Amino acid sequence: MSDPQRREFLVAAAGIASLATLSGAQPALAGDPSFMNNVPDPVLSGKDLPTFKFALEKSEGKVIGNSYGKEATVAQLPISKGLAGVSMRLEPGAMRELHWHATAAEWAFVIEGRVRTTVIDPAGRAETNDFDPGDVWYFPRGHGHMLQCLGDKPCHFILIFDNGYFSEFGTFSITDWIGHTPKPLLAKNFGVPESAFDSFPREEVYFARGKQPPAEPAVPLQGWVLPPETHKYRLLAQPPLAVYPGGREWRVDSSRFPIAKTITGVVLELDPGALRTLHWHPTADEWQYVIDGTVSVTLFGSHGRFRTEQLDQGDVGYIPQGYGHSIENVGDKPARILIGFNTGIYEGIDLSQWIAGNPTDVLATNFSQPPELFEKFPHHDVFITDRNGPGK
Repeated sequence: MSDPQRREFLVAAAGIASLATLSGAQPALAGDPSFMNNVPDPVLSGKDLPTFKFALEKSEGKVIGNSYGKEATVAQLPISKGLAGVSMRLEPGAMRELHWHATAAEWAFVIEGRVRTTVIDPAGRAETNDFDPGDVWYFPRGHGHMLQCLGDKPCHFILIFDNGYFSEFGTFSITDWIGHTPKPLLAKNFGVPESAFDSFPREEVYFARGKQPPAEPAVPLQGWVLPPETHKYRLLAQPPLAVYPGGREWRVDSSRFPIAKTITGVVLELDPGALRTLHWHPTADEWQYVIDGTVSVTLFGSHGRFRTEQLDQGDVGYIPQGYGHSIENVGDKPARILIGFNTGIYEGIDLSQWIAGNPTDVLATNFSQPPELFEKFPHHDVFITDRNGPGK
């Protein structure tokens, strides 16, 4: 190797080593959904598993008039680093003002009442939609939007965000921005006199209140300039994705709702005594909100760690990526659970299917049991079973 070649080689090697050193000096935070760094999460690496339950609807939240927002982030539930959620109720005439989220996309499910939204994308295209119970919306990270109660009855919806460190109350609101911008700058920006801003709010409004909106949405100032992908999906208006003895599942990911590239949503119904069987998700964390009923959720965290929590109506549960778990209806009426995953494509592996995917000699050796025993196990995936367990 000549001297020039040797010098070039040494410079390149030093550069690679330098990059490796910098990369090693700044590892990704624990809870990174890629799990590429394998850094132990202090919340999950203890001898015992931490709680994964939070009583969301019993929390205080932010209340203005008869409207409220209650959040579940890592501040309230430290285990929930990959997803956060908000329960929001708007009274008639109330609006969650124009705002955007710098650190998270927003996925929502309407439980009660009717909601109108507007959202604008970086290309200046805006969409207005009206939502009924069972409908879903998705707003990509950073896209400006508002949420408005329609009609003379309140509305209630659940928001799911693809970042557990997100805080609903750290959102960028339009009144907060304009209220703290000098009037000369505003006048120059909008081409109106400074006096036009004399009566504007000085602080964040958060929930704006006024007249009930018109039955049909009004045309925007710029006219209708629609985006190529809609932000609305009618989840419960569709037939269930699957019906099982003991329950039903509605699911929507980006294969059905293309704009929702970072969040998958599920509505799971379990009859009394039914079980969403033991399983795990290899590519996503799971956020649960109990709409109706009472369920028992089990969490398996390896090395003999096991925890069970009972979730009642209005409670939130959280399952870290890759952790084994199940959901059982322990009440005397059907349970309905809203579930969000921080991935655009759903993936799950059920324990019953894993067993069924192996020959009996392997299972016999693994468990030190006679091969004939495993012929009695299900020969297929059991996603939901009724109170009597899976049939043959």
